[in-house]
Amino acid sequence: MKKLFICSLLFFCFTIISKAQTLNEQIQTYKQEQKNLEQKLTTTKNQLDSLKLLKIIEDLNAVGLPKSDFKDEVITHSAMILTYAEEFEQARWVMHIITPDIAQTSFGRSNDFREDEKVSTGSAKQEDYFLVDTLENGKLEYDGFGYDRGHLAPSADFRWSEKALSESFLYSNMSPQKAEFNREVWAHLEDALRAYVIKNNTSLYVVTLPILSQDVQKIERGVNKVAIPKRYAKIAIDLKNSRGIAFLLPNAASTSLLTTFTTSIDEIEKLTQIDFFSNLSDELENRLESMTDGKEWIPSDEQQDVAAIDPMSLPKGYFNTNQAKYKTKSNKKVTICGTVVSTKLSSKGNIFINLDRAFPNQVFTVSIFADKVKNFPYKPEEYLKGKTICVTGKVSDYNGTPSMSVENGKSIVLYEEKEE
Repeated sequence: MKKLFICSLLFFCFTIISKAQTLNEQIQTYKQEQKNLEQKLTTTKNQLDSLKLLKIIEDLNAVGLPKSDFKDEVITHSAMILTYAEEFEQARWVMHIITPDIAQTSFGRSNDFREDEKVSTGSAKQEDYFLVDTLENGKLEYDGFGYDRGHLAPSADFRWSEKALSESFLYSNMSPQKAEFNREVWAHLEDALRAYVIKNNTSLYVVTLPILSQDVQKIERGVNKVAIPKRYAKIAIDLKNSRGIAFLLPNAASTSLLTTFTTSIDEIEKLTQIDFFSNLSDELENRLESMTDGKEWIPSDEQQDVAAIDPMSLPKGYFNTNQAKYKTKSNKKVTICGTVVSTKLSSKGNIFINLDRAFPNQVFTVSIFADKVKNFPYKPEEYLKGKTICVTGKVSDYNGTPSMSVENGKSIVLYEEKEE
């Protein structure tokens, strides 16, 4: 009986071990299959990306590369085409396509700035923008020349392709930009075009141009004396929705709305003596290149925003919303004028009024606290909406936004009723 029990126990144990071995074998088999599938998926994705890149270059040529009498060298990369203006040591134009693939940000910013070996005369290089010395302690000391290496075709437009992203850091795609321009209004324009692509599920054909002329200054400390453009242009067409637009911006800080910088592609052609999208039918080209309305091209949360009042049109002692930030430390009453683009009545009964730009991009906010609302002969959040007003009081800084708290209706007058 004892032997029978031992045999049964051994058989049971053997069965368990055999089943465990079988399960382990199955697990290993499925792991290998998973690995094979992942490798196949990676290979397929790489092949797909390669085809997408080829299609981009094909499509760029199909609509027509910019034409001019300039004898610049044409350089074709994986996802962008440019002409290199040797005299100015930068591209005269860079053309690329923003596709809906930008929603798939597969790769992070590479920062692998390097010379463009395809430029036969040699492109600009790091030493054109700054110098780096290694100190005795091993640390690096940077000596900058005062300008950002500003992307013409922005790197974020290529984050779905590792190869295209890397090539966006070639110095042939760089131009000297003031930091407050490159990192603010220029970046905002780039963001706006990407947002347009995602919102409309479309592709944009984009040409970016530094405005090059003989009177531009150069970075004298750089080895190649790169020219410093005074202005930049960015033009875009959306064939799916039959829209076209151009932006012309000074190489300087700006708090103006993007719509302030809109113009027609025709005007950029006149300015640069370059013909864009020449392979399109004459009818379509003429229609797209004459458009100037920038409303559809800016983010949704900026649609209701308006430009600040021209300060030169205001009486002495009156200021626009852009000037309000300079009055936060004066501790004196001033008058700020602007258009009411948004209002909010909070659950506690407080009223907040934004002039010229709506939340969350507000540039000047008027606050009427609940206990002061009774001092107004109207409902401020309703009556003032859409009106241009002038508000008098002390300007303070509230979380970075110039703000003014008012106590009664006499502090607010309609713009047309202001004192001259």
